[in-house]
Amino acid sequence: MACVIIVGTQWGDEGKGKIVDLLTERADAVVRYQGGNNAGHTVMFGNKTFVTHLIPSGILSKTTSILGNGVVIDLAELIKEIEELEQLGITVDNHLHISDRAQLVMPWHKTFDRLGEEQKGKNKIGTTGRGIGPAYKDKIGRSGIRVGDLLDLEHFRCRLEELVVENNLLLEHLYKSSEKPFSIEQIFAEFTTFLKKLKPYICDSTLLINKLIEQDKNILFEGAQGTFLDVDHGTYPFVTSSNTLAGGACAGAGIGPTRITDVLGIVKAYTTRVGSGPFPTELFDEDGDLLRSEGQEFGATTGRPRRCGWFDALLVRQAVRLNGVTGMAIMKLDVLDKFETLKIAVGYRLSDGELSENLPRSLENITPVYEEMPGWNCKTAGITDYKKLPLEMLAYLKRLSELVGAEVSIISTGPKREESIDLNPNNLWN
Repeated sequence: MACVIIVGTQWGDEGKGKIVDLLTERADAVVRYQGGNNAGHTVMFGNKTFVTHLIPSGILSKTTSILGNGVVIDLAELIKEIEELEQLGITVDNHLHISDRAQLVMPWHKTFDRLGEEQKGKNKIGTTGRGIGPAYKDKIGRSGIRVGDLLDLEHFRCRLEELVVENNLLLEHLYKSSEKPFSIEQIFAEFTTFLKKLKPYICDSTLLINKLIEQDKNILFEGAQGTFLDVDHGTYPFVTSSNTLAGGACAGAGIGPTRITDVLGIVKAYTTRVGSGPFPTELFDEDGDLLRSEGQEFGATTGRPRRCGWFDALLVRQAVRLNGVTGMAIMKLDVLDKFETLKIAVGYRLSDGELSENLPRSLENITPVYEEMPGWNCKTAGITDYKKLPLEMLAYLKRLSELVGAEVSIISTGPKREESIDLNPNNLWN
């Protein structure tokens, strides 16, 4: 039995979907434990590309796929995703399970997300506008609606009547919006339709997951976003609204911490970020443009171009500590094929001139100190034999491992599932 957490070690978009898909072959279940459809996990297999936003990536292999209680769910988007997968020949059948304790993204959440960003102007967070933050805000404020509430439509109607009145007042007086008020009848009818389609999948996910563990099944816990979008440990306030760290899997899936056997940290061979917030190694020159074009760095959920920069060892070393990372999957190494020289941030020069080799509380007004290494300047895309990797790449991987304090377990040389080198194929499952 193994319970393995897959966690991003930067600002998201590290390639978690591919790794989950790669490891699903030996997993009995995949559990999504936080976030909502503000995340996009892209998986390529053969000539097909799949992007999942809510459903765990394991669904592509028809593995038991569970949306845990820590997820916030837009039911319309979930149904749309199910239908899109079916069009690609992938049916969810008996493989999908939805926690009855997961929170619902309601129409007002998406509206308030958009209006809130508009009010902030240049100080906006850079959210995806999908209502995730407001949904978590209501969850913490104990005024949210959970998936299980739909199973009793009379109870759901009562909750809806109370909340629609309250949120219409917010729409008018707080946001001073002239938009059409939220309609109880319209929302009730929509969610009743959603329930008819999704009721077979709703369950007590905590009970299901713990039973699988008791049966010695292998389980992958799939996180969304990345370490430094964590609401507590990220670059606050430019963060998401949930705990993206490995520890969030325990609360977001309903399992005890002693059940976890490994934490696999997913990290790009360089750094990217979407949205606002500090980014010490960000590049605004030709190198940054080359990273973006070679890496096809555009958001899977929003389509927005990602900000690109050199690998930040301080950032990832902190992520290794925070998550208890036991191994790393290094992604998109082939994107660096055309660089003659590579840079790694190994320190920060603070505003007072002091040199820091640890991550400071704030990443504002700091200057990265770089170490340079020779690039391999040759094509490595698609290589699956470790012995065929150029010596310069092996030296780069070794240096990254030394700097962040974690061993490299998986090497990715392309977007496809098969374009991978698993250095320790049996370690996670023993």
